Amino acid sequence: MGKNVLVIGRGAREHAIIWKLSQSDGIGRILAAPGNAGMAELAECFDISVNDTERLIELAKEQEIDLTIVGPEVPLMAGIVDAFEAQGLKIFGPRKNAAILEGSKVFSKNLMKKYGIPSADFASFTDVEEAKAFVRERRAPIVVKVDGLAAGKGVVVAQDEETALSALENMLVDKAFGSAGLEVVVEECLEGEEVSVFALCDGKNVVPLVAAQDHKRIFDGDQGPNTGGMGAYSSPGFYTPEIHQRVMEEILQPIVKAMASEGRPYKGVLFLGLMLTAKGPQVLEFNVRWGDPETQVVLPMLDSDFLAMTEAVADGTLNNIPMAFESGVCVCVVMAAEGYPGEYETGRVITGLNDVGPDTMVFHGGTRRIGSQVVTDGGRVLSVVCKGETIAQAIDKVYGEIHHIDFAGAHYRKDIGARMLKL
Repeated sequence: MGKNVLVIGRGAREHAIIWKLSQSDGIGRILAAPGNAGMAELAECFDISVNDTERLIELAKEQEIDLTIVGPEVPLMAGIVDAFEAQGLKIFGPRKNAAILEGSKVFSKNLMKKYGIPSADFASFTDVEEAKAFVRERRAPIVVKVDGLAAGKGVVVAQDEETALSALENMLVDKAFGSAGLEVVVEECLEGEEVSVFALCDGKNVVPLVAAQDHKRIFDGDQGPNTGGMGAYSSPGFYTPEIHQRVMEEILQPIVKAMASEGRPYKGVLFLGLMLTAKGPQVLEFNVRWGDPETQVVLPMLDSDFLAMTEAVADGTLNNIPMAFESGVCVCVVMAAEGYPGEYETGRVITGLNDVGPDTMVFHGGTRRIGSQVVTDGGRVLSVVCKGETIAQAIDKVYGEIHHIDFAGAHYRKDIGARMLKL
């Protein structure tokens, strides 16, 4: 009898997690809540909201779930891990008092300052006039962030003073972000290459995974508004072994030690947003869950048993798990709905899902099934993913495959990974 696993979430990140779990030796049944059309091919889907902790606990008990994996950040901040553990249920993710690392930027900035972890110089404010005075003193470019969760929209990188002052009015006076914006962080604007680094943590041990680079802007050449991510690639060449060593010694190991010292042991995946500056790697932000779309390029490069790894995190035995990675590079291109990241329609029929090659991975983000058809049901609809020995091979492959798939108004960036070709 294999282990029964429940995955909470409905996006391409969770589809990638389920796909990787399905390759594990000890896997039994896989369940998803609420899931999507792609996950339904590998898992039993249950239409339960990610935030309905009570019903999710009932499901875990009824279906004899051995391990639950949480995808999105909101249930983690709300304490879903604490609630499951209180019922004697094994779950992968940080408890509420550790999830604050993502839930409060003021908390994470103060923690980094206290423990000497490299990050941008900053100050936090609840008073708009004090914040404006700080901006005028420090001058643009400057970054303004709301303290709490804002679905990736609570950060303004202001190139001029006027933009920064306007952002402060919007956050602190107009209350555009509600309770998430009652306090703001104003910090120096760091320059360099941005990189996403993932590590598994069991409260004591830290095991890094491959790094990735995300493409946030909607249009080619990093133009247009920010999105949840339009694509990513693994193993960026500028993230050298020397830089990685510094990240481990100066950031990852110290933050896990710091959280333990504060009585907030960190268990789960830790997702670092880093800026590689002239002074060295500095933390932009901490996230307490798998990233999207980075997960879609990190997990295919993993050559270890994913179920065993996640169980070891929950059990505090990560130091016993052998870790191996595949050679080469992985590239993910996101197919988005017409109008995204603004308003968009759903229900558009998707064709060609079965026409891609056998080694092309298509992870569903916003999809659902109506009868025999798969239709769009979100802004980021699909993640199309290919591997190659080189970045050029992986890029050629993914763009050779993506044209097989179509839906009305579909659009995607044509330059995912292109900056690596220039290095």
